[in-house]
Amino acid sequence: MDSFIKQNFLLETKFAEDLYENYAKSLPIIDFHCHLSVEDIAKDRQFKNLTEVWLQGDHYKWRAMRALGIPEEFITGDRSDEEKFMKYAETIPYALRNPLYHWSHLELERYFGFTELLNEKSAKRIYNKCNDLLATPAYSARNLLKKMKVEVVCTTDDPLDELDYHKQIARDDFGIQVLPTFRPDGLLNIENENFQAYISKLKEVCGLEVSDFKSLFAATRNRIDYFHEVGCRLSDHGLEYACSEDFSDEELDEIVAKKLQGEDLDAMEVSKFKSGLMHYMGTYYAEKGWVMQLHLGPVRNANSRLKNELGADAGVDSIGDFNQAEPLAKYLDGIEKKSLLPKTILYNVNPADNEVMATMAGNFMADTPKGKIQHGSAWWFLDQKDGIEKQLNAISNMGLLSCFVGMLTDSRSLLSYPRHEYFRRILCNLFGNDVAKNELPADLEWIGKIVSDICYHNAKEYFNFPEK
Repeated sequence: MDSFIKQNFLLETKFAEDLYENYAKSLPIIDFHCHLSVEDIAKDRQFKNLTEVWLQGDHYKWRAMRALGIPEEFITGDRSDEEKFMKYAETIPYALRNPLYHWSHLELERYFGFTELLNEKSAKRIYNKCNDLLATPAYSARNLLKKMKVEVVCTTDDPLDELDYHKQIARDDFGIQVLPTFRPDGLLNIENENFQAYISKLKEVCGLEVSDFKSLFAATRNRIDYFHEVGCRLSDHGLEYACSEDFSDEELDEIVAKKLQGEDLDAMEVSKFKSGLMHYMGTYYAEKGWVMQLHLGPVRNANSRLKNELGADAGVDSIGDFNQAEPLAKYLDGIEKKSLLPKTILYNVNPADNEVMATMAGNFMADTPKGKIQHGSAWWFLDQKDGIEKQLNAISNMGLLSCFVGMLTDSRSLLSYPRHEYFRRILCNLFGNDVAKNELPADLEWIGKIVSDICYHNAKEYFNFPEK
């Protein structure tokens, strides 16, 4: 059976079709947050088969396969790549109304030209044909990005990384900027057993001694400066909720010294440290002109058995129900008091927090730039049709959707870029339905400009990436 993905996929009105075709479809992609392997891009990896490029590391797919009762050996275990793909193909017909059903068929069609449905009957033929294509130079890692008109990729990187692959890519100048993002989990998670070992490596990388908070933050600034030189313009923080305990510099020095001497910290000391480090990093991001991203609200590694067997990012995380508003307001206000609040993107994984984030963003807008504080795109469990529509509606109702910086992939797969098409179609459909209901004027040119800005131009302006 041929694919259900027609020209008007997700577009319910003629106005929406015109918007998409004329103002969204052909725009380049700025992927300002993802988890792609920069090594794969630097080495222009040629993938051996469809499982390597499509299934490995994709916990969305793993969760669906587990829900269907497929044994773990076919998901993350030692079965062959072909066997794993066949089990995923068996899963897809049962994934009706799950976003994977849309994404998977979009990806097969946009990258490989397959217009038939993925199932047990078509799986072998699809697998072999895709593998033949993946063996050609046109399907190398870099060319997969070019195929989707990607302009900028921002990876997610540890502060200790020397960023050699980013430097190599910049030297090669293959037409797409691949820039690092500062993700300081190792610095922030002082409660971890390996924190002292991490700081030892930090000292080696920086050539600085670290004995208290003041010296630790000096080393942190050193790494931020280094990342900036290599083209980094964003930080990223994955948190349950914003860190906003009151602290003094003296307390922070004592807490770091205590930890480095091998003593245990209580929960309040851990919270004070994180609050202090997040505060000072936030002010320094502003000084550097960076964008700070706060990903808030998940419960991570809920299934400890699978986490212990497979490690982090095993697909055993869920939506959390933490109190977000008060700590986030306190955190942002603590930096704003110094007039040093950086451009900030607030992401929520709990849909109940949509309006919280949208209204919180409005509290801290400044004269410039436009849309300084953003309610970020529907994230993780929410980056599906219903979640995207609710996030867009929250921004529209509580702020200015016209200032929104748009979609990202947040993916580990080079085949995830049709998610931008998915988002753009949903966005155009939202406007098209409003016009059909006479809630907006049928001004194709003006609404088209707003759509183009959301899909591309706002991000281009907001992030101020370095010139090539």
